[in-house]
Amino acid sequence: MRYTIYLLLCLMLAAGCNKELTESPRGLVAGDDALTSQAGLETVLTGAYGTMMVPWTSGFTTVSQIAMTMGSDDLTTHPGSNKEEFREFDLFTVSSLNSRMNPIWLGCYRTIQSTTNIISNYDKVLDGNKDTVHAIVGEASYLRALSYYWLTRLWGEVPILPSAKYIPEYLNLKKSKPAEIYQLIEEDLKRAEEWVPNGKRSSGRMNKGAVKALLADVYLTEAGWPLKNQAKYAQAAAKAKEVIDNKALYGFDLYTGDYLKIFAGGTVEDVFTLFTRGSWITYNSFYGLSTMPEDEGGWSDFFPELNFFNNFPAGPRKDATFSTEFKKKDGTTIPWQETTTHHPYYKKFTIQSGQKDVYMSNNPVIMMRYAHVLLIYAEAQARSAGAPNSDAYTAANAVRQRAGLPELPGGMTGAAFATAVVNERAWEFAGEWNRWFDLVRLELVEAANANKAEGDLQPVGTVITKAKYWMPVPGADAAVNPNL
Repeated sequence: MRYTIYLLLCLMLAAGCNKELTESPRGLVAGDDALTSQAGLETVLTGAYGTMMVPWTSGFTTVSQIAMTMGSDDLTTHPGSNKEEFREFDLFTVSSLNSRMNPIWLGCYRTIQSTTNIISNYDKVLDGNKDTVHAIVGEASYLRALSYYWLTRLWGEVPILPSAKYIPEYLNLKKSKPAEIYQLIEEDLKRAEEWVPNGKRSSGRMNKGAVKALLADVYLTEAGWPLKNQAKYAQAAAKAKEVIDNKALYGFDLYTGDYLKIFAGGTVEDVFTLFTRGSWITYNSFYGLSTMPEDEGGWSDFFPELNFFNNFPAGPRKDATFSTEFKKKDGTTIPWQETTTHHPYYKKFTIQSGQKDVYMSNNPVIMMRYAHVLLIYAEAQARSAGAPNSDAYTAANAVRQRAGLPELPGGMTGAAFATAVVNERAWEFAGEWNRWFDLVRLELVEAANANKAEGDLQPVGTVITKAKYWMPVPGADAAVNPNL
């Protein structure tokens, strides 16, 4: 039964289907018997987490989310070599056949499939603890919301799966508008907020604070393009403030040790993190070789744009964020200006312990951290109230202080303060696929690509419009369903 339903799902979400049918299925729709027990729900939920971490096939452990956000000003790629698919994103010429989209598209929909199965059927459970069952459903609701959130931010209008079980009509599903998708996201997160406990049930799971943090992020995004519902700024500020005021309860804080250790995971800064295993089952493949120059034997998949690097405020955070010297195979050391690409690279995405010239590591994928919460609050409060309050200054300055930067000056207008916080988000989350989503919601994509430094890829002859903010539906799926 599982294989039958999964095959039919692959007809609708075709990317990667042939390969997956030869492997052990993870996150597939379980048989009806599994949905009548607490243990069965746990099994399906574990599979839903797993579909976010299937190497090269589905989820967030490959370089896909970095490639897909190269339209921002903090990421670029090699001007030649075999990086054509990466360059399409940077130059706003993305083809529907670009395979770098497939892991995110397929991973999100496979997670949606499994979590919808839980949400729709948990009331069939005949045994188990009510609070535990609710916690499972809450986690499933969070994962489904997160998946739809990524889908609508990257593709705009996407299908909503009405059920985890296939019927032929699903091959003609129409795309839903972002407003409909965000309504579902909010509903899922409010359910999760009610049912997910304050403490994480295990490492790699979310707690109630993580749910509130994602809901704050969703509200912040809804206030910008395309919904432009500015009333959401106040909701974003209020929800982020709930996390800040209860950070001890949720176990969150800014990490004040070695900045690079944040990206090894497991610090107090983690809000929601996907922990990989460093083996063929789940591993992280964008740490290491992807962000190393050829001079070191790397792949040069991604690195920062020159203006972004040059404008980045000097200090310990900049030193920890970027690699600027490289040791060649012959033992000589060269500065970034002498690499084959003439760019610095991201130090935060190299292995923090052991050998770094590898493509398979156990480094986690940090989806959200406490610094996000602080800066969401600071920006949203200033925009909603028209001026920053003392708490907004405290939140923003905490991030700046750790970075070795002076506090923001007092008496700033709401607009000026919000702009300063958006810039701070750019520096703090450099390369972490956050900047693209900020540029989109604030309609700054065109401006960010208007004056690139010589030596960076130039989108010559391409007019960047709002239509370019969204990706084309992967071609294999569009071929199956003409409504896509």
